[in-house]
Amino acid sequence: MARIKKQLDLIFPGEQVREPVIYRVSREYDIVFNIRRAKVTETTGELVLEFEGEESEVEKAVEYLAGKGVKVQPLPHDIVE
Repeated sequence: MARIKKQLDLIFPGEQVREPVIYRVSREYDIVFNIRRAKVTETTGELVLEFEGEESEVEKAVEYLAGKGVKVQPLPHDIVE
């Protein structure tokens, strides 16, 4: 399977702002993440992240985030290597 880099815009609801969701994703799935931009307040958080890994692992990580209530939007400049 191909390794990919996928840029994502993540919006965290208030109850997830203080949880280590990204840490858990990186421990659970074989991906590397790079924070491109972050804005976090007491009530919401928005991150632009780049996930790198096998396509299936990246997809599982995205599903995990969505299951936690995180709104996940792919950004149009994904990179396939």
